[in-house]
Amino acid sequence: MKRSWNFYAGPATLPLPALERAKAEIPDWEGTGMSVMETSHRSKEYDVVHFGAMKLLGDLLGLDDDHQVLFLQGGASLQFAMVPFNFIPKGGSADYVNTGTWSAKALKEAKIIASGREAATGEPTSFTAIPPFASWDLDPAAAYVHITSNNTIRGTQYHSFPDVGSTPLVADMSSDFLWRPFDANRFSLIYAGAQKNIGPSGVTIVIISKSWLARANQGLPTMLAYKTHADKDSLYNTPPTFAIYMVRNVLDWVVEQGGLAAMEARNRAKGDRLYDVIAAHPDFYRCPVEPASRSYMNVVWRLPTEELEKKFVAEALAAGMCGLKGHRSVGGCRASIYNAMPLEGVEFLADFMTRFAAANR
Repeated sequence: MKRSWNFYAGPATLPLPALERAKAEIPDWEGTGMSVMETSHRSKEYDVVHFGAMKLLGDLLGLDDDHQVLFLQGGASLQFAMVPFNFIPKGGSADYVNTGTWSAKALKEAKIIASGREAATGEPTSFTAIPPFASWDLDPAAAYVHITSNNTIRGTQYHSFPDVGSTPLVADMSSDFLWRPFDANRFSLIYAGAQKNIGPSGVTIVIISKSWLARANQGLPTMLAYKTHADKDSLYNTPPTFAIYMVRNVLDWVVEQGGLAAMEARNRAKGDRLYDVIAAHPDFYRCPVEPASRSYMNVVWRLPTEELEKKFVAEALAAGMCGLKGHRSVGGCRASIYNAMPLEGVEFLADFMTRFAAANR
């Protein structure tokens, strides 16, 4: 079997052991004579996966008793609407920090449903840096402060999280969830589409403060109320069972690798390797992101011409690397190097970049 080095931004590469485990278990899972996809979500057998995945997340993050894990559907895009639906009171507003495409979409949904306010923006730097916290214009009466921890398109990332006092802090962590240890208990709500860093598409992880949930708006459509899902342990309706099963497999793999501290060491080594290659060829490769804001999940760069960028992507694909074309809205090149991308794959890309630069000057 020959596998590609998969640098797609999402759905993205998964750990090979997690895939091989699924391959072995699909015909006959846990001696049931069926796959997990065929098993009732009300069965005791499925409970082991469902609640096991919740416990793994809680243990990896050190969640306190006030925080609950939910498995929802609709991706982060539905969370853009669910968060303001549930937590912006009538006549109230929430603060959003705009660091690019995804945070802008979250703000847009808040404005449709209630009232959202741009408290800071990276637009003056063309979203090449996280706005410094000192520049944020926060409303002390805001229902919450919303941030997007990593921007897959622009290649920026928060390397420390803001102190917003008693205001609830909400984060979209879809593209860097579990890349390193962090204090999840500081957040009133975290959401993350699984398909970038912790599983396949189809399930969204939500970590919510129970005490904040108790203050949520009432009278919402049933499926749009977090309380509905929290009260039933994400089993109010049929959950995406296979996606949750795969998340469980990936979380087991994270634990086997040494947990989040090991993930951080691995991810920093990968990111530093690519940024070093870019820096070593300043006349050929250029990273537009300010160094202090550079992402360890999505490394972006430009070449001298668009023609060379197209050639780079084509030759990389022929060499066994896919997903290196930058997002259509910004162009250039991008390598998404989430937890499951091994250092070997990054070394392969780095060596290719060095050879390509030498051959195309």
